[in-house]
Amino acid sequence: MSARIAVLVSGRGSNLQALLEAIADGRLDAEIAGVFSDRPDAAALARVPPGLRWSANARGFPDRAAFDAALADAVAASAPDWVFCAGYMRILGEAFVRRFEGRLLNVHPSLLPRYKGLHTHARVLEAGDAEHGASVHFVVPELDAGAVAAQVRIPVVAGDTPDTLAARLLPQEHRLVTAVMALAVAGRLAEREGQVLLDGQTLFSPLRLDSSGVLAPGSHG
Repeated sequence: MSARIAVLVSGRGSNLQALLEAIADGRLDAEIAGVFSDRPDAAALARVPPGLRWSANARGFPDRAAFDAALADAVAASAPDWVFCAGYMRILGEAFVRRFEGRLLNVHPSLLPRYKGLHTHARVLEAGDAEHGASVHFVVPELDAGAVAAQVRIPVVAGDTPDTLAARLLPQEHRLVTAVMALAVAGRLAEREGQVLLDGQTLFSPLRLDSSGVLAPGSHG
């Protein structure tokens, strides 16, 4: 039985597409259990058949908790092994996070713990950093604060703008997402008490995606 992945989206769904392509060509032994969005017009929804789509406008609910509860019920009904946030732009409330604790992952376009939140590409350039990257982390109630499982790094080059940096990072982000999810669905990745475990052993720094697409132990720096 292939592992089932529920995917949360808000936008165009390029990371969802990367997962679909990895499943199709045999790099990821999984199936998409459902795609869930807070934006009924999200382009990502069209990447899967209608029977796998769920969406609702959060503004139609009395409060954040009510929307989160409806979303959580819909996700749970898809019987996922993992829940992956692929460009999901709403902060998930504590009740949702606790319901899927330990199997809820997010991709974030920065080298966490640096640059939590939005506008990461511009902030990297403003700070004069020599490198940028993306991180896949376990989700906790605090924004972008969960244990980081793996990262990919790219250099910042002269003349970079937020747009060029974002465009250069995105394909590497896709490679990172598929590599991490391959570990997850194989049962090799876990989280316990704020620590990431790989094959039952604690990772003291995030795995790092190399140029050949392999996740290897990172440095302790």
